[in-house]
Amino acid sequence: MRPSILLIFTAFLLFTPSQATHLQSTESSFISILISSQGLDFIKNLLVTKAISSLTPLQLPQIKKSMKIPFLGRVNIAFSNITIYHIDVPSSIIAPGDTGVAIVASGTTCNLSMHWRYSYDTWLVPVQISDSGTAQVQVEGMEVGLTLGLENREGSMKLSVKDCGCYVEDISIKLDGGASWLYQGMVDAFEEQIGSVVESTITKKLKEGIIKLDSFLQALPKEIPVDDIASLNVTFVNDPLLSNSSIGFDINGLFARANSTALPKYYQNSKRPVSCTDPSKMLGILLDEAVLNSASSLYFNAEFMQWIVDKVPDQSLLNTAGWRFIIPQLYKKYPNDDMDMNISLSTPPVIWVSQNNVDAIIYADLIIDVLESEEVIPVACISLSMMLERRSLKVIHVSGLVKISGNNLAGSVKLDDFTMSLKWSKIGNLHLFLVQPVMWTLIETVILPYANVHLGKGFPLPIIHGFTLQNAEIIFSYSKITNTAWL
Repeated sequence: MRPSILLIFTAFLLFTPSQATHLQSTESSFISILISSQGLDFIKNLLVTKAISSLTPLQLPQIKKSMKIPFLGRVNIAFSNITIYHIDVPSSIIAPGDTGVAIVASGTTCNLSMHWRYSYDTWLVPVQISDSGTAQVQVEGMEVGLTLGLENREGSMKLSVKDCGCYVEDISIKLDGGASWLYQGMVDAFEEQIGSVVESTITKKLKEGIIKLDSFLQALPKEIPVDDIASLNVTFVNDPLLSNSSIGFDINGLFARANSTALPKYYQNSKRPVSCTDPSKMLGILLDEAVLNSASSLYFNAEFMQWIVDKVPDQSLLNTAGWRFIIPQLYKKYPNDDMDMNISLSTPPVIWVSQNNVDAIIYADLIIDVLESEEVIPVACISLSMMLERRSLKVIHVSGLVKISGNNLAGSVKLDDFTMSLKWSKIGNLHLFLVQPVMWTLIETVILPYANVHLGKGFPLPIIHGFTLQNAEIIFSYSKITNTAWL
């Protein structure tokens, strides 16, 4: 079987959760993927119609046979250039089970072409007598079966052939050329031998293809790059889980520094089975909120959540003249000086998934800088804090929209509410009720648009290259996001 087709098939099998025989693992899983019965049908059709058909043209070994016939002497018959040039598969099934995944194509027919040669020496004639021509072979009632074993081996998926076979029920041979009518009866005696060659060659090719595919799978990277900073850990956790109507698997799913598998260990996995709420969907992906929080922590630790704001839609806000009625003492001390806003998050954003939405709390400090000559002078620090914590921190409460963009989980955020407090000031006390509208404008027009540009790109879901999610549906539940889709 051609490796490209096997790759498509088995890679789909690898994206799966499971049933009972689930080996214990010391590593937690935060993304689970389920292929439903509809998805299995898709895989089966892809395998059968593409993979088995891609066996054509397939060259079979030459067949030779000698026999001694009374009065004629020794007769030599040879079949060469035996080629399977067409395969038709009218019926097929795919059946996951406790021991593996079985795929059976039944009622299969295939057509072969070949050259034949017939020769013999006899005492009746002093020269060798020979003849040759072509032949058409029709194989009917062929059944091709393959059972694959899937096993997690050190975070990669090990693929093995547990059973593989091809069985020919009936074969007919029609000779053309030469005195073919004279030899037809004798050639019919080769039906069993030709059928055996067909069976062994197809079986051998299937096994070779699985071995090549397994080598390819072992070499697959265990991270999906997101950008220069982050990658998604897609190492497998536990063995695939198989039921009679679905196949599933678990992966780590947390964000890590690019080119590094070192991951935070403090996330707790509240495991629950993934399911497709719509039975017509092919694929279900369950994502724990810990995935989002691992991204939050990673970008925070990479110092990605610090900004100097020196351009805003209303540029007058970055000159002390624009603040003369809001913070008069600022304008009085630094008249008509340019300003910037130094924004830094004090802790990673905290993200949680609720029944209807995705929410986040952001703790940040905003330092007002005055630019005087070539000197940057910090004059005040405004923090936002949640009122219930009673801390001098800045808290921005935002809610988000989650969507599927291609094969990426993307989204956007909007501001729900925030509270403010003065952390320190070199220009005396500030009337925060006057500052709050300015802060709201700054968040709405600068900070959130910047964040939404990056959130709109999203991060990749573990989908095989070449396939795109379609008609995706997103379902929220406590701490989980479930996506169901067609491929």
